[in-house]
Amino acid sequence: MADFTAIISGAGPAGLAAAILLAQEGVKTALVSPMPKGDDPRTTALMDPAIRLFRYIHIWDALADHCAPLKELHLVDDMGGYVSAPHLAFKCEELELDAFGYNVPLALLVPALQARAAALGVHFINEKAIDAVSASDHITLKTESGLSLSAQVLLIADGANSMLRQKLGFAVEVKHLDQMALVAMFDHSGPHYNVSTEFHKPDGPFTTVPMSGNRSSLVWMAKPAKIEALMTLTDKVFATEIQLESHGLLGKISNPTLRKSFAMKTQSAYPLGKARALLIGEAGHQLTPIGAQGLNLSLRDAGVAADLIIGAEDAGSDAICADFDKQRRVEVTGRLAATGFLNSSLMSGFEAMHLARAAGLAAIALVPPLRKEALSKGLYPPGPLPFAMR
Repeated sequence: MADFTAIISGAGPAGLAAAILLAQEGVKTALVSPMPKGDDPRTTALMDPAIRLFRYIHIWDALADHCAPLKELHLVDDMGGYVSAPHLAFKCEELELDAFGYNVPLALLVPALQARAAALGVHFINEKAIDAVSASDHITLKTESGLSLSAQVLLIADGANSMLRQKLGFAVEVKHLDQMALVAMFDHSGPHYNVSTEFHKPDGPFTTVPMSGNRSSLVWMAKPAKIEALMTLTDKVFATEIQLESHGLLGKISNPTLRKSFAMKTQSAYPLGKARALLIGEAGHQLTPIGAQGLNLSLRDAGVAADLIIGAEDAGSDAICADFDKQRRVEVTGRLAATGFLNSSLMSGFEAMHLARAAGLAAIALVPPLRKEALSKGLYPPGPLPFAMR
């Protein structure tokens, strides 16, 4: 008999959310991972379905007052070409929402998830998992101290470079991009009006996301040489660069903090479920940070996995693994294709690509049914939402 019904490897937001969803329904659950310290100063833009999930697992009341609502989403063509797409401004009222979502501080989100999981009786093992072996009726997880644990199903949520995914023989398709991303936070003298603005530039998007008060977070994608140069600037000069790139939209920029940079790649694992293991979050897929899809996609992974496991006679059966892959494959493939096309259209040296992108955005701006369809697809998956997000 297995020690647990489900084991989750990985203690990021998606792994913790999966553990809570299962434990909240009485599923015997363990979470194996070195625990994050909860001092990550970054934020993450989470859309309406993710906020619904947080309400369902009873953590949103503790977070809401510290999160900035995203009332409007703006797309600005800043390519400097002969033909420009119109400025797209989407308002949350178009989907009858109070906000598209919220910009959530990870330093608050992760501890809130940890506390809720502990309150529900999730068994925490503060160790790194180093191996997994699948058998006919269980899967065994081994930790670096030599501990062995068994479960009906393993949820692998240990990141883009997952060791367990490799151990279990999942195939991964990886595409390295000639881009890096820089993330930071900054103060500004003008109000942001709860508007998130994505500037489309020749070497990638430059996105500002509102935070509480006159402060915003930044995701800036560009060629590696440019990002590396930006990382060496003094805070004062870097603030000037932000002000120039944002065209003074937020007033005077000051006090930039948390400059970090990352090499960009996209990847997708095949399948997303097999051998009594389900891939959650970046263990299964990694996207460019365009349109704030990453963690939103990962939380839907957690929701679908919970829906399939809760009440199942054998939570890790071949049928459940295949069903998880089938349900998640459509959205993962679609999000990878959509964000990849938009990013490559910015980087392309072919004028036809820029014209196609501008024409597509113009159609969305001018044709109401297309506008509503694009907005709805940006927030919601093509199929039904997991139960916790409905």
